[in-house]
Amino acid sequence: MAEDLKHISQRFYDAVNVGDMDGAMSLVADDFRDYEEFPGISNDRDGVRQFFEMMRSAFPDFRIDVQDMLVEGDKVAVRMQMSGTHQGEFLGMPGTGQRFSTTGIDIVRVVGGKAVEHWGATDTLGMMQQLGAMSASAPAGGSA
Repeated sequence: MAEDLKHISQRFYDAVNVGDMDGAMSLVADDFRDYEEFPGISNDRDGVRQFFEMMRSAFPDFRIDVQDMLVEGDKVAVRMQMSGTHQGEFLGMPGTGQRFSTTGIDIVRVVGGKAVEHWGATDTLGMMQQLGAMSASAPAGGSA
């Protein structure tokens, strides 16, 4: 069971990394619910596609590299490194050519071979600082 959940999760990230959104979405349940909020993105299945299409549009070389993957019951916890080069518009900011690399944690509940719930934490402040959208001295806890 644990290896199956790891395999499903890795397949999702691999599909996102090559821009295969249909492949990634085949691993997301119709009634999916996301508990990590992102401005302007719905917290459902459509929001997953919208988020990753936005990221790949703004950062054509966007990728997620899995660092660790742990399974407990029907949940997979993933520690990851996300990176990309800012070539297109992102949150109203035109492409800067700046590269970012930041960390994140995903916890995904998988039922019947598909993701049904997601909780996450991403260093968005660090990402925005690297892109030049925020000062490196911005206070912790500020929104990005």
